[in-house]
Amino acid sequence: MTPWVVSVVFLLLIIGLVLSFIRLARGPSLADRVVALELIALITVALILTHAIATDVSDFIDVALVLALTGFMAAIGFARFLERGGAGK
Repeated sequence: MTPWVVSVVFLLLIIGLVLSFIRLARGPSLADRVVALELIALITVALILTHAIATDVSDFIDVALVLALTGFMAAIGFARFLERGGAGK
């Protein structure tokens, strides 16, 4: 992959990460914050995978897989929490 493509991808992912952090901080509801947190995990996985492709180090793929599974399990936990009434109970 050409270096300028990697730089553009990193730049776009970092912009998305910053916007997700803003939504996480300012989200009007708990559900908005949960979605923002899930998006942050997804963008982090994309950053790790982009770095793995750019450097040809396949060990980072395992790290990205573990982070993706952890983020998925966190989303399931938050969904169960919200289903049972959330913080309002």
